[in-house]
Amino acid sequence: EEVGSAIREALQDKTLSRGDLFVTSKLWNTFHDPSDVESSLRGSLSMLGLDYLDLYLMHWPVAVSKGNNTQGGGVPSYSEKGVMSTWEAMEKLQKIGLIRSIGVSNFGISKLTPLLQKAKVKPSVNQIESHPYLPQWELVDFCRSNGVLITAYSPLGSPGRDKKEEREPYLLGEEKVIGASRSNNCTKAQALLAWGLMRGTAVIPKSVTVTRIQENLGALNVTLSREAWDALNMMENQHRYMPGTKHFPPGVTQ
Repeated sequence: EEVGSAIREALQDKTLSRGDLFVTSKLWNTFHDPSDVESSLRGSLSMLGLDYLDLYLMHWPVAVSKGNNTQGGGVPSYSEKGVMSTWEAMEKLQKIGLIRSIGVSNFGISKLTPLLQKAKVKPSVNQIESHPYLPQWELVDFCRSNGVLITAYSPLGSPGRDKKEEREPYLLGEEKVIGASRSNNCTKAQALLAWGLMRGTAVIPKSVTVTRIQENLGALNVTLSREAWDALNMMENQHRYMPGTKHFPPGVTQ
């Protein structure tokens, strides 16, 4: 609703036009039933004050029973609805103009493969966690070969999130990141974002601070040296900050 309020204000005072914006939202796990997809989308549109979304993503490749996010000790209760029926409902919403593009999030190769084989409309985007601790090269290459753009969330290692693991590695404090920053005359954040851009992925760092948003945009003007690129590709630490295990039943993976 806060985002919607800001959008409405900017559009009303002519600061921006709708064409200046690219707005993305996601379908949450409890709304995978085909009969719930449109109402969920319309709810998002209402809060944003928009007539359509530029991109709508299926948040996870699993469905959680409606009205029951968790049960007994925080273990989700799962429905049997398949990804394909949810995707078909999203395709219909694109056809009637409520969405410009549709995509997925947190899909691994095992979940993407059958979707690509059966979908009438191919996912335009797969939004995944990716950074030098978690490059996911195999998945990036798979998506590229199938015309699916990778969007990397947590490209800075998600330093600002509230809940962190004890003793988790700090990406922005890595010597190789510091070295890439110094040798390329940029900030550490810009070095990491430039690495993601040089891979051909989109990167979406999160910030509400104007100066940091401006700093992040400066990564568009950074091209890492070969030495810095190689160094960031050879991180000893490997870590996933957002494992998503709470969203999957035992034995089910991305």
